[in-house]
Amino acid sequence: MPTDPVELTAALIRCPSVTPAEGGALVLLQDRLSAAGYVCARVDRNGTPNLFARKGRKGAPRSFGFNGHTDVVPPGDAAGWTADPFGAEVRDGWLYGRGAADMKSGLAAFAAAAIDMAGRVPEDGAIILAITGDEEGEATDGTRALLDWMAAEGETMSVCLVGEPTCPAVLGEAMKIGRRGSLTARITVTGRQGHSAYPERARNPLTALVRLLDRLAAHRLDDGSAHFDPSTLAIVSVDTGNPATNVIPAAARAVLNIRFNDCHSGASLTAWLEAEAAAVAAAFGVAAEVGVRISGESFLTPPGALSALVAEAVMAETGLSPALSTSGGTSDARFVRAHCPVVEFGLAGPTMHQADERVEIAQIDRLKAIYARILAAWFA
Repeated sequence: MPTDPVELTAALIRCPSVTPAEGGALVLLQDRLSAAGYVCARVDRNGTPNLFARKGRKGAPRSFGFNGHTDVVPPGDAAGWTADPFGAEVRDGWLYGRGAADMKSGLAAFAAAAIDMAGRVPEDGAIILAITGDEEGEATDGTRALLDWMAAEGETMSVCLVGEPTCPAVLGEAMKIGRRGSLTARITVTGRQGHSAYPERARNPLTALVRLLDRLAAHRLDDGSAHFDPSTLAIVSVDTGNPATNVIPAAARAVLNIRFNDCHSGASLTAWLEAEAAAVAAAFGVAAEVGVRISGESFLTPPGALSALVAEAVMAETGLSPALSTSGGTSDARFVRAHCPVVEFGLAGPTMHQADERVEIAQIDRLKAIYARILAAWFA
C-alpha cells in the first residue's frame, strides 16, 4: 500500500519539535524508514538532533539525496491561532499546524516517496535522506554535522533536492537553483559623552553613525547578475540605550543585513564595510568597530540535468514550468552545495511562520507524486 504523506505530515505536526527540541519527529521518521529497509543513524552533535538514512549501496554512483528539517519556529501568541498549533487539525481541505508549510509537509512527501521506492533501488543506486532538527536555529550542528559525518563515513550524494517551500503561491511555480549570501554587520561607534548644551565638549557617536549609515544605504552594491537580482542592504536596528534628552551618549550601535549575489563575497563586503567605517570615524574623530557574521555565501547550481529532471516532473504533475529562482532567504542548501549539485523544490508557503500555518491537503499528495516521479526518472 502506498505511503500516505498526509498522515505522515499530521503525525510530524503532532511532534512539538520547536528548535532545538526533537519532539519525537526524528524518532518517528527513523521508525518509518527503518521499517522500509533504510539503514538509519542518528548524527546528533552538541545536542542538535539529526538523522541520516540510506537505502542502497554506500558510495553508489547514482545516489539521490533529499535534505530537510523537522524543527519549527515557536507558535507565538496562542490567541492568534484558531487551531491547536500541534493538533494537526483538518478543516475544509486544509491541514493546520506549526510546520505544516515549513516544512513537515515537504519532509513527509519526500519520505513517503522514498519509502515507496525502497524496493526498486538499483544495484548502482541509493536514496539518502539527510534530516536535521536545527535549520530554524543557528544551523551550526545540523546539516553541517550531517555532511561532516557523511564525509567521515564515506557516504555520498550524487545530487540533492531540498524540500523547502519554493513556490510563491501555486505549487509548480518555481524551484531554487541558488541562493543569495547573507551577512549581518553590527557596528559600534564610540565617541565622548557630554552635555547636549555643550556639544563642542563631546564627540557625538550618533552624528558619525548616522553619516555612516547614510553612506552605506545610499551605495548601489550592483545591478544584479545573470541569475540574481541586485544585492540589497537593510538597516534593521539603531540604538544608544540613552534615556536622557540632555546627554550626548558615549556610544551608538547599529545592525544591518546584506543579501548579496555572486558579484560579491562575504570577505569583499566585510572589507568595504570596514573601509567605510574607518573613513567616517577619521572624519568625525570617533572610533568605529564592525563585527560581521556571514550566514552563507551566494551560490548557484547552473541550469542543467538536475534542474531539468525536476522541471520535467513538475510539468508532468502540475502542467507548470517552474521558474529557476535564486530569491528569498537562506536555506541549508548553502551547506549541501559544497557536497554535490543541489536544487530546492517544495510547496507554496504563504502561511509559513504565521499563526494558523496550514497547507492544502491535495497539494501534499501532489508533491509526493512529483518527488516519486523524480526518483523514478533518476533511476530509469
